[in-house]
Amino acid sequence: MTAPRTGYPFLDDHPIPLAFAHRGGATHPHLVGLENTMAAFRHAVALGYRYLETDVHATRDGVLLAFHDAFLDRVTGTNGGLLDIDHADLADVRIAGTEPIPTLGELFEAFPDCRFNIDVKAEAAVPLLARFLDEHGAHDRVLVGSFSRRRLQRFRRLSGGRVATSAHPLEVAAFRFLPSARMATLVTGGHFAALQIPHRQGPLTVTTPGLVRRAHAAGKHVHCWTIDDPDEMRLLLDRGVDGLMTDRTDILRDVLVDRGLWRDNA
Repeated sequence: MTAPRTGYPFLDDHPIPLAFAHRGGATHPHLVGLENTMAAFRHAVALGYRYLETDVHATRDGVLLAFHDAFLDRVTGTNGGLLDIDHADLADVRIAGTEPIPTLGELFEAFPDCRFNIDVKAEAAVPLLARFLDEHGAHDRVLVGSFSRRRLQRFRRLSGGRVATSAHPLEVAAFRFLPSARMATLVTGGHFAALQIPHRQGPLTVTTPGLVRRAHAAGKHVHCWTIDDPDEMRLLLDRGVDGLMTDRTDILRDVLVDRGLWRDNA
C-alpha cells in the first residue's frame, strides 16, 4: 500500500495502514470500563500500538485531561462537569473505581515513543492544547480533530499549520459528494491532512471508493473509526484506507498480522 504524502511527519514517516488504539482499546475484553486510562494505553502499547487515540477536555484551572465526556458520571460514578472542577478535585476520582483520570502531560511522559490522535472536546481546551504542543515541541507527535468546525479552525489558526489536523464534517462532505479532488480542494481550502470518518453513517456509506480516490488525489489520508469487526476491517483495507481506529486492539492486530501489515515501531 502506498499512502499519499501529506507533508506531516505524523502521517508520512510510518508505513500504512496506521493502527490507532481508540481510547486505548476501550472494549478489549481485558479493558471494559477502562477507556482513556493509563491501564488501557499501557495495554495497547504492550500489544505493539504506537498510535494512540484519546480525547481532551480542560478543567476549570486549565489542566488538559484525557477524557471523553464533559461530565464525570458515565465512567466514574461521580457527579460534576469538568469545566466546574479544578484538577486537584479529581485526586480521588477513579474510572471504573480503579484508575485515575490521566492528564495529557502524563500520557506524553509515559509514552515518549507514541503519537497521539487527539479529539478536542471543549472550546476551553483549544488554546491550552496549542500552548501545550508549543511548550513540549510536540507538533509532530499529534493529529488534532474535532466534530466542531469552530474548534478546528481556531486550533489551526493558533498552531499556525504546524500540526496535522483532520477534516471537519463540512470538509468531509465536499470529498464525499463533489465529483473531483480538485473541486473538493477548492471548496475546502485543503487545510487538513486526513479525513477521519465512519465507514457508514446510518444508511449512507461515507467511506466510498470514490471518496478514497479523491482524498488520495488531494494528498490526504483516510482513516476510519471505530472499526471492531474483522470483516469490515478487511473490506476497508481493500478499499485503500490509510488507517483504522479500533476499540478491539486485539482484533485489528490479528487482521494486520494475517496480512503481513503489522508494524509496532513508531
